[in-house]
Amino acid sequence: MLKSSYFISCLSGILMVILFSGKISAQSFKLLRYDENYEYLKDSSGTFYNKVKFLPLNNEKNIYLSFGGEARYEYVDFNNEDWGRLNLGHNNFFLQRYDLHADLHFGERVRIFSQMRSALQSGRKNGPRGIDEDELSIQNLFVDVKAFKSQDKNLVFRVGRQELDYGSGRLISVREGPNVRLSFTGAKLMYEQKDFSVDAFVMMADSINAGVFDNKISKQLNLWGAYSKIIFQKAGNLDMYYLGIRRDNAVFEAGIAKEKRHTLGARFWKYGGGFIYNLEAAYQFGTFGDKAIRAWTGSVDLGYLFENIKFKPSINLRNDYISGDRSKDDNTLQTFNPLYPKGGYFGFSPQVGPVNLIDIHPYVTLDLSSKLKMQADVVFNWRYSLQDGVYRPSGALNRPGSSSDKRYIGTAYLTNFTYSFNKYMALVSGIQYFRKGAFIEDIIPGAKSGVFYNIRLGLKF
Repeated sequence: MLKSSYFISCLSGILMVILFSGKISAQSFKLLRYDENYEYLKDSSGTFYNKVKFLPLNNEKNIYLSFGGEARYEYVDFNNEDWGRLNLGHNNFFLQRYDLHADLHFGERVRIFSQMRSALQSGRKNGPRGIDEDELSIQNLFVDVKAFKSQDKNLVFRVGRQELDYGSGRLISVREGPNVRLSFTGAKLMYEQKDFSVDAFVMMADSINAGVFDNKISKQLNLWGAYSKIIFQKAGNLDMYYLGIRRDNAVFEAGIAKEKRHTLGARFWKYGGGFIYNLEAAYQFGTFGDKAIRAWTGSVDLGYLFENIKFKPSINLRNDYISGDRSKDDNTLQTFNPLYPKGGYFGFSPQVGPVNLIDIHPYVTLDLSSKLKMQADVVFNWRYSLQDGVYRPSGALNRPGSSSDKRYIGTAYLTNFTYSFNKYMALVSGIQYFRKGAFIEDIIPGAKSGVFYNIRLGLKF
């Protein structure tokens, strides 16, 4: 705990100095902080902030350090979590997250990126979940070597511990919503040219433990694949991917067994003014014990952004179909595996995960001012198969369902607000009411509808 406290004190001091150091400028911060590049500050004025973001180590300024970090504070109140199954009533708790990173560049060819993170929880009645607490860990520590670089082409090799995030986060995500983000250890090859990029990778999933520097590498390759992106000017973007995964003790309602699964998928999408669309489909095959895997998912998200109307409203409708197992007694597993999904893919703190699911999800967004944004959602949820259960946002089995002939899980009503004080500080707050459906009433005696509320303050530099 002493190491963690010292780390937090140092980071808090740096944040306070930066936030109150007067006029400063910055690019937008990235979800993956290693994607930021501050070389543009090379010839800028030597303010304190600029020196933190670009610190030259030689006269030519081609060897330099860049520092960054984050502090996040979140209050959570969950009433009737898991539809009252645990009889906890109000379960309110406090989450904290801190990280600090250093980015060392040796000219244009070699780079070392490192990032430490502390995620803390206090007050939760039934103790921290795996997504709540990791006292101190190395989140990223990798080396980039640029094999070649031309005017519009790059080939980079990366090896070490690293975060991954692809597409809409349906299958591979850093999991930004929860307090603890995911990371992997392995190697990645990244090629990029105008309007086209592709990553190929082999990874070992890190196990997350709650203590200080106690996360472990799995020592076996359990995630591999390739993810490509093609940009069609004005028309949109096309992602195509292959992902492989291995788990020795995978758990579905059909049982527990060794799983080796392959996913082929594609996504066509466009954001911005006018029509918005995000279309994605994936097919899975492989083996689960002595069973064959045959699973699939399809998603359609359509909307329109009215850029020239007050509040710039967008109106959207989304529909997902995600397969579930038809029978535990046949030789095929049809349950879809979302691999490492975004925790809030169906809204913040969702009660239902992206497995064995049909949902209809209308939502609207409003820019109430230049600093305040709002989103309101309604999500209707059904089981795809009556012989499979309901799963958590992580993809883990929550409750088996083959004993029930009811299909409707329930309806989630959500509203959230984001207020950006500036580029460095934002406040996010939301409330969700999940009204239980016939299936939940059938499998949980005395089931209750649930309410979730949170408020989160984030600071970055």
